[in-house]
Amino acid sequence: MDGKWVDSISDLKTRRQGAEMAGGEAGIEKQHSRGKLTARERMQALFDDDTFVELNTLMTSGATDFGMDKKKKPGDGVVTGYGYVHGRLVYASSQDFTVGGGSLGAAHAEKICLAMDKAMEAGAPFVSMNDSGGARIEEGIDSLNGYAEIFLRNTMASGVIPQISVIMGPCAGGACYSPAICDYIFMTEETSQMYITGPAVVKSVTGEEITAGQLGGAGVHSAVSGVAHFVYPDDLECLNGVRRLIGYLPNNNEGY
Repeated sequence: MDGKWVDSISDLKTRRQGAEMAGGEAGIEKQHSRGKLTARERMQALFDDDTFVELNTLMTSGATDFGMDKKKKPGDGVVTGYGYVHGRLVYASSQDFTVGGGSLGAAHAEKICLAMDKAMEAGAPFVSMNDSGGARIEEGIDSLNGYAEIFLRNTMASGVIPQISVIMGPCAGGACYSPAICDYIFMTEETSQMYITGPAVVKSVTGEEITAGQLGGAGVHSAVSGVAHFVYPDDLECLNGVRRLIGYLPNNNEGY
């Protein structure tokens, strides 16, 4: 093989490895210490063995304001792709909390939208694994526009393909809206929350002291608000539950 190609392939492998470790060893260890799987571990748990194919692995934020040019990470804090669940094609996104708290910026949103578009084209279910602090403040209106693009696709896919949201961390603000307009929502007992704004803001506005779990934990959303449909003890059991549900669902509104 020509030396130029050897160098190019070696460079690509190095960049892919960088994307896989974008949050660093410390970030991965911290994720595990909280009882949570990483974004890629969740993809592996969702899909049949050796079927996951990642999309847009190296996509990176184009933002430069507020020091973003020095904070860029390959993959931009979300893993997207497709694979098979019980032998059936499924597309998915998995937010990476080890990279910027899984915050959503323009490139992050674009990756999710591209995967959703592919799911619609293929007539395949879409699973979003949410572990995000919400909008990436440094990207301002571009971040909010990214949410709008996702919401648009949620509405276009409604009634056409199954949409499943899996809440796997502290999801705040914009990170809550898309799940609420999906078909099914899964949560974990100890590590997932959904709230428009966190306990600190609630205290500053109302003076009320409340924990994240009391504000938007699995118990609240499964027994009070009714937002969550399924609750499991941990990430692995939760994703096994998603796999089980997919086995009961058609691929799309035209059936199997």
